[in-house]
Amino acid sequence: MAIKKYVASKDTTITNAWKASLTQRGTGSNMGFSDALEVFSIIGQESSSSLEKSRILAEWTVSDISTDRTAGDIPVSGSVNFYLKMYNAKTPFTLPRDFTLVVHAVSRSWQEGTGLDMEEYTDQGYANWLMASTASTGLVDWTTEGGDFHTGTYVAGTNLPFYSQTFINGTEDLDVDITAMVEEWIAGGTGARANYGVGVYLTSSQENAEDGDSYYTKKFFARGSEFFFKRPVIEARWDSSKQDDAGNFYLSSSLASADDNLNTLYLYNYVRGQLKDIPGVATGEVFLSVYSTPGTTKITLPVGGGVVANNDFNITGGQVGETGIYSATFAFTGTATTIYPVWHVNSTEYHTGSAITVQTFDSKDYNPNPQFVTNITNLKSKYDTSEVARFRLYTRQKDWNPTIYVKATATIESEIIDAGYYRVVRVVDDLEVIAYGTGSDNYTKMSFDSSGSYFDLDMSLLQTGYAYALKFAYHINGAYHEQPEVFKFRVE
Repeated sequence: MAIKKYVASKDTTITNAWKASLTQRGTGSNMGFSDALEVFSIIGQESSSSLEKSRILAEWTVSDISTDRTAGDIPVSGSVNFYLKMYNAKTPFTLPRDFTLVVHAVSRSWQEGTGLDMEEYTDQGYANWLMASTASTGLVDWTTEGGDFHTGTYVAGTNLPFYSQTFINGTEDLDVDITAMVEEWIAGGTGARANYGVGVYLTSSQENAEDGDSYYTKKFFARGSEFFFKRPVIEARWDSSKQDDAGNFYLSSSLASADDNLNTLYLYNYVRGQLKDIPGVATGEVFLSVYSTPGTTKITLPVGGGVVANNDFNITGGQVGETGIYSATFAFTGTATTIYPVWHVNSTEYHTGSAITVQTFDSKDYNPNPQFVTNITNLKSKYDTSEVARFRLYTRQKDWNPTIYVKATATIESEIIDAGYYRVVRVVDDLEVIAYGTGSDNYTKMSFDSSGSYFDLDMSLLQTGYAYALKFAYHINGAYHEQPEVFKFRVE
């Protein structure tokens, strides 16, 4: 599982737009319960010099992110990115083009309110263009009309950064990496780094119509929207894939680079069916040795990966940041065609792994174009929203036709796909719910081990009562190839 979503805990639109009568501004209006949010800048509606503005405020409960991090559900700082995502809402009004929205952290506590009216601005309340909230001592005004925001130069550990996104057509979603801001919220807690959410609005020059143009009107869905997948979220993305080379182990070769010659093996410490840390073993204190036959002489290894000196017997391993999971990486130059990994700390042996076949890199005298057949071996027709389901893939080359000498085996080994990705779409309308995470985050990259590819999917990300389809793409020979198979299931 490499993606989690946190829905906004409050949001609203604030504006100084003229009401329909053009005799009074809606500066006291509140739209906290509206199912849409909007940004605009309009000139010349009340008079040739009149200017009207609208801004969005949105806030998230960052303690939920902190709780998930403490529980190990999301990685530590530096291993996860956070994205602010707000989804375009179609509108009958003129749609602006070629504009930029800024995302600034709000610097004061504010109140969501219960207003609904985005047309006549008849619902009064807080927050609005003039006031942030109510308090026991009275109303709390914004220091500056239109909201108080962090706008100074960002200094890590001191204050909060800001961001921007340019919209060419106007129909785009807002999708901004706000990792630094979220990490500051988590670490800061109070003061200049406290979490009061974000403001989303046009740049100063566009909002103030310095170019003489109106930008009317860009709308996004609000947290109260009936559309489950369109609510404003902070989306955590990270690469949780584990490339366990127990079924993909290669002898070091001059045909491959130093990195490609490295193999990584994993230890999964299950105790009574649960992953548990090995007691008393700190990161960097677990070791791996390899044998040609269990209990015989260890095989010496070349420097590289976790081997610190030539002809060493031990690879230095470590915990991968998840409870009870350890890994070790090394190159292998021995003559053995089968090896056995043994995990230990000094003379205490913890686990002897199954036999690993040592494969060799082999160039070809033709240019292959492999195609694959994919199946999910443990697919169920229905899943519960509380599940984190693990999907196991079986993959083999298309038109696979082995030469049979003596007997046919009942089980055909699964092909190891180094870089496979999944995506999820809703069947009824083909809405892409989770895209292929093939960028720098690799958040839908699948893991693999000796049994083939697999991945975990948190079903709480999906709306209940709908059918979904899984699709797969493999990165082969420098290009992504979407596989033809589609696998459907329902979430209840």
